[in-house]
Amino acid sequence: METDNDTRISEFLLLGLSEDPKLQPLLFRLFLFMFLITVFGNLLLILAVSSDSHLHTPMYFFLANLSFVDISFTSTTVPKMLWNIQTQSKVITYAGCITQMYFFLLFSSCDDFLLTVMAYDRFLAICHPLHYTVIMNPWLCGLLVLVSWIISVLNSLLQSLMVLRLSFCTEVEIPHFFCEPNQMIQLACSDTFLNDMVMYFLIVLLAGAPLAGILYSYSKIVSSILRMLSAQGKYKAFSTCASHLSVVSLFYCTGLGVYLSSAGTLSSHASAVASVMYTVVTPVLNPFIYSLRNRDIKRALKRIIGVPVM
Repeated sequence: METDNDTRISEFLLLGLSEDPKLQPLLFRLFLFMFLITVFGNLLLILAVSSDSHLHTPMYFFLANLSFVDISFTSTTVPKMLWNIQTQSKVITYAGCITQMYFFLLFSSCDDFLLTVMAYDRFLAICHPLHYTVIMNPWLCGLLVLVSWIISVLNSLLQSLMVLRLSFCTEVEIPHFFCEPNQMIQLACSDTFLNDMVMYFLIVLLAGAPLAGILYSYSKIVSSILRMLSAQGKYKAFSTCASHLSVVSLFYCTGLGVYLSSAGTLSSHASAVASVMYTVVTPVLNPFIYSLRNRDIKRALKRIIGVPVM
């Protein structure tokens, strides 16, 4: 008997990271703290870049955009999780789940492309310094960010529409703290072959290709750094790339790990815990990673809070 192509449910249940009542207050305080740090830290970074004319360069323009996406990325999942813990409810409506999934895909894709653009920016700055200011002009910087948003919107729209065609019958428990696309597809009671093919194709295309671009850029950057004669020049070039490379490693290793291992033995709970790394932890760490070793950012932050700049 063919499954009726009609969504028979109006809501899902988000099981979260743990169903132990004793852990709920701890999880609430921990994620509330990380959410506030993410929002405050990234807003401070955006304010520093926008208020200091010395930071009106392509690198900091992309960094400010990344901070905005990180705030939006975290705001898509964490507030609903905190609300469910506080109200002791696991319910999210069907429309709310689809909306959350759409924006999760949108901001995660945009995060991915911005990290790639930032790697390209560092590649030009270190490997082609004489042509850098000509190539990375304001028009191209704006175009790169615009294209990143357009591709991200199309990707999230396509995947959301693919989920809308699925039927969900009786199994409504999502073993996650948000409506993660892969978990949604697994709950469907209709055929998901096309959804799986589209999802993995887009992962290879929209995550694999940027990752290959990042690896290529950094292979050229490392080669250029090793050819430098000045030890000070090597240190300066390495320090400008180390922060970005650490963020890329954390984002890709956890994000791709969750999706690529979904066909393997990784449990739903382990997948949810791993998802915390790229959905919550990475946006928290970004302001610290990009500012602690960056004199320009620290100088701009001191001006904002009124600390004398030496």
